[in-house]
Amino acid sequence: MTQRVAVLGTGKIGEALLSGMIRAGWAPADLLVTARRPERAEELHTRYGVTPVSNQEAAKTADILILTVKPQDMGALLDELAPHVPADRLIISGAAGIPTAFFEERLASGIPVVRVMTNTPALVDEAMSVISAGSHATAEHLAHAEEIFGGVGKTLRVPESQQDACTALSGSGPAYFFYLVEAMTDAGILLGLPRDKAHDLIVQSAIGAATMLRDSGEHPVRLRENVTSPAGTTINAIRELENHGVRAALIAALEAARDRSRELASGSKD
Repeated sequence: MTQRVAVLGTGKIGEALLSGMIRAGWAPADLLVTARRPERAEELHTRYGVTPVSNQEAAKTADILILTVKPQDMGALLDELAPHVPADRLIISGAAGIPTAFFEERLASGIPVVRVMTNTPALVDEAMSVISAGSHATAEHLAHAEEIFGGVGKTLRVPESQQDACTALSGSGPAYFFYLVEAMTDAGILLGLPRDKAHDLIVQSAIGAATMLRDSGEHPVRLRENVTSPAGTTINAIRELENHGVRAALIAALEAARDRSRELASGSKD
């Protein structure tokens, strides 16, 4: 791997990408980082052997720029980068809600942009990263993004028009599961279990259920039915979930997350 990659605004997700790339075989000498605080940049250098640089230097010297700053900071970053980014650079954006057109309008004409929505399980190499091409990005550019984000989990190509839905499902998805575990843990305590035991029971059940969903090839309805015996404990619990509108609440929650992603995209054009 001879291309130089710069991660700009290296927070937790940016650091997860760096460590995943190094495990996948990238040489630390080919990896550049920028950070708002100098001590953060030096920390990354000490931990991984990567090279701290300024945003402008990264734009001039890296072949691939991965922009991991917060959406509200992206406009200012692009203003800083625009005079220094040649048209042959690949821009990879990890900012929620911001369309590739936002970058294409502010950078050199014809510059390739790839939009990626990943999630926090990148920190444990179990991310779901959704990848979309801008108007000038080719299959080769998408392959570069897959190579990078594949180091921290699974990747999936989708049309950019589906990015907001993917943000609602997988970008925000881990939070829904954490919320569910929190609620189930409280229920376990109510039922008389110590918190630590309730937590262990729920987490291992979640890991086992997710593994079955991934590896069995079975529809989730079939897997649920296998646990749901007639007049048993599970069907009584399912009835209460349906009575309380849990399914409808989940659908409404995902629609709200999608709509907020669209609002972010609309705001990015201001």
